[in-house]
Amino acid sequence: MTVSYTAEVASCRHFGCFWKLLARWRASIYKIIWVDLLAFLASFYCMALLYRYVLRDSDKVIFEDIVVYCHSYGNLIPLSFVLGFYVSIIVDRWWNQYITVPWPDPLAVYVSALVRGQDEHGRLMRRTIMRYVCLALTMVLTMISPVIKRRFPSYDYLIEAGMLNANEANIIKAMDAKFPKHPKYWMPIMWASSIVTRARKEGRIWDDFSLKSMIDELNKFRAGCNMLIHYDTISVPLVYTQVVTLAVYTYFMAAIFGHQWIDKQSGGESESRYRNVINYYFPVFSTLEFFFFMGWLKVAETLICPFGDDDDDFELNWLIDRNLQVSYLIVDEMHNDHPELVRDQYWDEVFPNELPYAAEAQRAEHPEASTARMDLSKISTLTSNPYKAHSVDLEPDWTDFDDEDGNELRIRFAPHEINPSRSSVSISVSSDEHFSRFEEDLGEEEHLSRETSKDDFARLKAERERERMTRQIHHAAMTLELMKGEAPAETSSGGASEQDNGRQTRKDTEIQTDKSHISKKKDK
Repeated sequence: MTVSYTAEVASCRHFGCFWKLLARWRASIYKIIWVDLLAFLASFYCMALLYRYVLRDSDKVIFEDIVVYCHSYGNLIPLSFVLGFYVSIIVDRWWNQYITVPWPDPLAVYVSALVRGQDEHGRLMRRTIMRYVCLALTMVLTMISPVIKRRFPSYDYLIEAGMLNANEANIIKAMDAKFPKHPKYWMPIMWASSIVTRARKEGRIWDDFSLKSMIDELNKFRAGCNMLIHYDTISVPLVYTQVVTLAVYTYFMAAIFGHQWIDKQSGGESESRYRNVINYYFPVFSTLEFFFFMGWLKVAETLICPFGDDDDDFELNWLIDRNLQVSYLIVDEMHNDHPELVRDQYWDEVFPNELPYAAEAQRAEHPEASTARMDLSKISTLTSNPYKAHSVDLEPDWTDFDDEDGNELRIRFAPHEINPSRSSVSISVSSDEHFSRFEEDLGEEEHLSRETSKDDFARLKAERERERMTRQIHHAAMTLELMKGEAPAETSSGGASEQDNGRQTRKDTEIQTDKSHISKKKDK
């Protein structure tokens, strides 16, 4: 299982928080490279002892030439670039594989909420749907993870674990015999979709939209299982892995010779680096270099397949157990169940102004926007407008606009002279003198209009009020007529006969009245 150390690095103080992690052994760099480091140091000291105590003087010259050659050309290997790019791909692939693993929780919520029925048959439907979903994921994990394959080597172990029934195992085995080339992890998902469709036909799912939501969630779960198989069958290109591995190991094979101490007496500054006394006893920086680059390669080797037995691999056994337990808990134990509805403690306040803390010293200030405390005093405004001659002059003018005194905004434009011709039209702004004369001409009109504006507005307001009252009366009359038309008819025969007699009497009276009017007109 991936080693978690988040709690130990939650707060950084003093010299940092990563120092406390260097003493760990599980999933550490020491655990994954100590064997390679011992092999490197053993090879390094074997070459050193061979040079110092075994080789003759003539052979030492050849060995020294090999050391100079490896030291000069060993740095031509682009180790940092190749290894860094490869590890970034592996880490990104490792995280994508984790987020691809499907979780049955969303589907369990849908099943618990949408598949109705408190009887045994409804409960059986809900539990079977989730069991099939968990079975599909387990079958996929047995195909890609050696750990899960050792736990469930055959269908019999799935039957023993309660994820598969005997009759269901026989159906899958018969399908394997007919079509042995393709995996059958999708069969439980198909069974689950058939149960969902059956629940809709039986009325346990209320509408088609709910059915579609559950089918979509099943397809999403199937897509996650399918993507895990793709990650297993399609790896990082082999050629890239080979290039990185050869680059690392050939570099340190050259370092075994190129970082040796040699007693070269030719002189010169270039030869002094081979006679460093510290390197005579222990290759400090060669060891650190091996630590970093080989540790980098081991990280890629560990994360390229996170479904194995490494310390940083995913805990798939826990995942299988957890999925089945939580799924049954959601669709069975928690089905249509919730605590009693009670008022919260902030019911009367609508919302709390401040939430309590265990210690008031932990209360921090609320975050502010970046410009909340910005000093605006140094910001200068524009004092002149270069286009003042062509701008619109807005002058407020006070007049009675409604019952109380209001503001009337009058827009005055500078007079323009328009000079038309056959080819074009030219427009020019009048000078200030023309504009002042234009204002004087308008002054008298404004004075007269201000005297009569109040009376005109009062008359207009009265007319609008009469129109509004007329519309309201008209609407009320229409509503009354509609209510009369929708009123139920009288059921008693006596009442109906009286109404008919009354209507007949009114008709006779109207006919007689019309006849008398006609006779009078004829006499005239």
